[in-house]
Amino acid sequence: MRERILSEIEVIKKLTASNLNDVEEIRIKYLGKKGLLNDMFAEFKNVPKEDKKEIGLLLNDLKTLAEGTIETLKESLESSDEQKGDKDDLTKPSNLFSLGSRHPLSMVRNEIIDIFSRVGYVVAEGPEIEDDWHVFSALNFPPEHPARDMQDTFFVENREDNNHAILRTHTSSVQVRTMASQKPPIRIIAPGRVFRNEAISARAHCIFHQIEGLYIDKGVSFADLKQSLLYFAKEMFGENTQIRLRPSYFPFTEPSAEVDVSCNLCGGEGCNICKGTGWLEIMGCGMVDPNVLEASGIDSKVYSGFAFGMGIERITMLKYNVKDLRLYFENDMRFLKQFTSVL
Repeated sequence: MRERILSEIEVIKKLTASNLNDVEEIRIKYLGKKGLLNDMFAEFKNVPKEDKKEIGLLLNDLKTLAEGTIETLKESLESSDEQKGDKDDLTKPSNLFSLGSRHPLSMVRNEIIDIFSRVGYVVAEGPEIEDDWHVFSALNFPPEHPARDMQDTFFVENREDNNHAILRTHTSSVQVRTMASQKPPIRIIAPGRVFRNEAISARAHCIFHQIEGLYIDKGVSFADLKQSLLYFAKEMFGENTQIRLRPSYFPFTEPSAEVDVSCNLCGGEGCNICKGTGWLEIMGCGMVDPNVLEASGIDSKVYSGFAFGMGIERITMLKYNVKDLRLYFENDMRFLKQFTSVL
C-alpha cells in the first residue's frame, strides 16, 4: 500500500487540466464517494499495526495534496477565463456606479407642468424672497388679515415703508409680477418653493412646493375654470376621476372654491385615506377678484380670469399613497428608490 500511495502522489504532482470539466473529473477520481482515497482509507484497516503510523501519514499527505492541487487547477482556469474575457470582450460594460433616483416631487411637478402645457400654459417664475406688495397687498389682503401675522410668515427684513422683505407664503406673487409686466391674454402656471411658519408634522411642513395657475382674457368664466380643473384631474388621476367644487373664501378670488377629486383608491366608496367620504381635497381656486386685476393695471371691466393653486406634496401623497410628507425632505434612498420604476 505504501508504494501505491507514493505512486499516486507522483501522479497528482504532474496533473494538468485544460478546462473545469477536467478538474471535476480529477476531483471525482480522488475525492468522490467511490474515489481512490475512500478506497485507500477503507483498506487502511487491514494495514499491520506497526505500519499504521507511516501509512496514515502518507494517506493524509495524499489527501492534502489532492485537495490543494484540485483547488489550484480550478483557480488557475477561472482566472484565465476572466482575463481572456476582459481582453476579448470589448463590449463588456465597466463597473457601474450606483445611480440615484428622481425625486417624487420633481416627477409630479414635471407631470403637472406637462399636463397644463398641452393646453397653452407656460411656466412663470419669481423670487422666493419677496415684498409685502407682491405677496399680500396686490392680492387684496386687508392689513388685518391673519396671513400677515408672524405665526404664518417668515419675515426677513422689516423696512420703514412697511413693505417688508419676507419669504413668500405662496407662488401667487409670481402671478402679480406677470400681470404687472404682461398684457392679457395671460395663461401661466407658477411652480415653486414656499415657506410658512408652521409646526412640522406628517401633514404639514414649514417648507413646501406649490403650483398655481392663472388665466386672464376677455370673457373668461367660472365654467372655463371648472372644465380646466376637470381636465387636469382626469389627466393626473385617471379618466374615471370626478371633481366637485365647494364654496370657500380667498382674498384674491371671488367667487372662491375648494376642489375635491373622487378617491382613486376606493373608487368613491369610502376608505381611511378619504375618511369615508369618497373625496379628497387637492386645491383652491376661484375667479380673480377685480381689485387684484386693477392693482396690477388690468381693466377689470374688459378682462376677467381665474386662478388656482395646489400643493405638490399633497398631489404626490395622493398619487403614490405617501402618508407622511416629511419623507420628501429626508433624502432617504430607501424611500426615493421606490420611485425609480415610475420614471
